[in-house]
Amino acid sequence: EDALKTANMTPADIELVAVTEGPGLIGSLLSGINAAKAFAYAHDIPFIGVHHIASHIYANAIVGEMRFPLVCLVVSGGHTELVLMRGHNTFEKLGETLDDAVGEAYDKVARVLGLGYPGGPRIDTLAQKGTPRYPMPKIDTGDSYDFSYSGLKSHVINTLSRMKRRNEPLDVADMCASFQKAAVAHLVDKSRKAFDETDAVQFALAGGVAANSRLRKEISKAFTDTDVLMPPMSYCTDNAAMVGIAAYYRFSQDCSVAAYDLNGQSRLRLK
Repeated sequence: EDALKTANMTPADIELVAVTEGPGLIGSLLSGINAAKAFAYAHDIPFIGVHHIASHIYANAIVGEMRFPLVCLVVSGGHTELVLMRGHNTFEKLGETLDDAVGEAYDKVARVLGLGYPGGPRIDTLAQKGTPRYPMPKIDTGDSYDFSYSGLKSHVINTLSRMKRRNEPLDVADMCASFQKAAVAHLVDKSRKAFDETDAVQFALAGGVAANSRLRKEISKAFTDTDVLMPPMSYCTDNAAMVGIAAYYRFSQDCSVAAYDLNGQSRLRLK
């Protein structure tokens, strides 16, 4: 109701209802799907299910033209992956996390630092005030495009435990800056490698961690020679606009709509 009022529209103006089909927590998915079905049925409007990660990627299309082939770094609490797109709605996974997603690592480090949840924004804010003076391991996943964050996360947790046992003073801002520098460097290194070793002409960021200030800054520095798309902060975390734009591009291609037996899928392959 708020959205319709703000847009000065009525249900009669809507041609398509879009909803996240998966992946995600099944309870959340079912809540959204049932609401979408009810609204679509009540107003006799077709509806369509979209992939959650595709929605994050297509948030870039709200603010700029997507040019193909492109490489997209998808970073969130549950996902860390590099995706190659050779056209609209074509997704080839180049690499992914072997263990923790980067957003998950942020949350776990924030928890042991007593910063609460969600940890990403809090670590990012403090990191901007600190100096990266605490030693961090260099993450190595070989010649692949894969990521790994369990080792970095464990290093921080073990360092904090050791400092506490020795009664050593801790500068939380400096620890945040140290962790963030290492975490972001790994993302940028693999992103640049994937871009250089494909025929991509554009690089894009997507997902909640795409709002991280250091990541945005370092990606901009690493990709000065090419076109880079980054969603505004408001389109990085989960939002309805990205679901709508993803549905628009999917429907524009094949005009297929969902049946009323559409169900939520906690695991859904990006394809």
